[in-house]
Amino acid sequence: MDLRGKRVLVVGAAKSGIAAARFLLEQGARVSLSDKRPLEQLPEARELAGEVKLESGGHTCATFTAQDLVVVSPGVPADLAELAAAREAGVAVIGEVELASWFLKGRILGITGSNGKTTTTALAGQILESAGFHAPVGGNIGSPLTAFIPSSRPETIHVVELSSFQLETISEFRPHVAVVLNVTPDHLDRHATFEGYASAKSRIFANQTEADFAVLNADDAVCRNFAGRTRARVFWFSRAEEVEAGTFVEDGDVVFRGPLSGPDPRLWTQTMLSVNEIPLKGAHNVENVLAAVCAAALLGADQQLVQAGVRAFRAVEHRLEYVTTVGGVEFYNDSKATNVDATIKAIEAFPGNLLVILGGQDKGSDYRPLRPLLARRARYALLIGAAADKIAGHLGEAVPLVRSGTLDAAVREAFRLSRAGDVVLLAPACASFDQFQNYEHRGRVFKELVAGLTARP
Repeated sequence: MDLRGKRVLVVGAAKSGIAAARFLLEQGARVSLSDKRPLEQLPEARELAGEVKLESGGHTCATFTAQDLVVVSPGVPADLAELAAAREAGVAVIGEVELASWFLKGRILGITGSNGKTTTTALAGQILESAGFHAPVGGNIGSPLTAFIPSSRPETIHVVELSSFQLETISEFRPHVAVVLNVTPDHLDRHATFEGYASAKSRIFANQTEADFAVLNADDAVCRNFAGRTRARVFWFSRAEEVEAGTFVEDGDVVFRGPLSGPDPRLWTQTMLSVNEIPLKGAHNVENVLAAVCAAALLGADQQLVQAGVRAFRAVEHRLEYVTTVGGVEFYNDSKATNVDATIKAIEAFPGNLLVILGGQDKGSDYRPLRPLLARRARYALLIGAAADKIAGHLGEAVPLVRSGTLDAAVREAFRLSRAGDVVLLAPACASFDQFQNYEHRGRVFKELVAGLTARP
């Protein structure tokens, strides 16, 4: 793809948009950058002001329709009116992930799902690196995919976390191995319906061929239906039952049943590791390991090196991350639990005695599924942020509620109400944007607040 002299607009000046703009400049494109935020909130964009045409404080249709190509950042709604105008004018509209895929060498392992994708992506990357592959990890985690183009080689396996927002804007993007962990209600404030959200997730298979692999969760109803949406060979993972091809748990072991070599249709079965060797808390992380092991094995990773990679893995920051113990009370940071299903999985990782911090910016969620689990395992639910009233209404009297308002107050109240042996768990079930920049910011603040608890109140 020759972009020299092409007029290319990048929409959104956050991390992936800036990375795309820099790459496009290196390719000799005539780059414009548009963001709805005012210029003073765009420090990285200001650094490019001398090299790109910068539009801030809002978008204009004329800017969008005067391009040869528009590259959309994940945070920009795909149905933006100006994007519709560009399409109507015959301008191609793609995402940063699609742009990167045009130039990357090697193969792509793409991982998506409502929950667990960051842990699974990081784990798969570590397993493949342990097995001797060049396997950079990026996409919706860490660095934008365009940042890996200069170092990509024919033997590279790019391990890519993919959000529904990123998958909305692909056209030719093709993962050699596509993993879908689960699909539960999320981002309904943007996708409007669960069907629309699930459809966006299924786009990961759009360009796969018979030479590719799809790894699906046999325990998830939506994933089972996805099997008919790909031309790739389907492999399953299951914590509940033996599968014909893929990974499953048998007598306490993770077992892989896969191809003898490459496209060879014959299957063989091998024990990969013991479930007891998994260094991550929670049953849902067994599923994440099953998915990562299946993908790595399909890509040719040796069993002993797979085992070593899993053993050495540690929880990703903000995902059931142990923070510290103060006065006999353990604190866990699961700020990445930004939907109800993720919060359920976090709560299920503990037998009881929980004080759970919930709330933030609502994403159109139904919080009622939390009621029975909180009733059994939580002593208190501490509510923060804009969604507090809605959560309180959905939880009713299932668990004693504390209206804390802010995370600072919730940490202090939780510590005051706790006793030795309790666990204070940040698992908000909401987005963070009402009070924080993102879930990472929320998690870091939580850890700072916990670090300030030096004595019993």
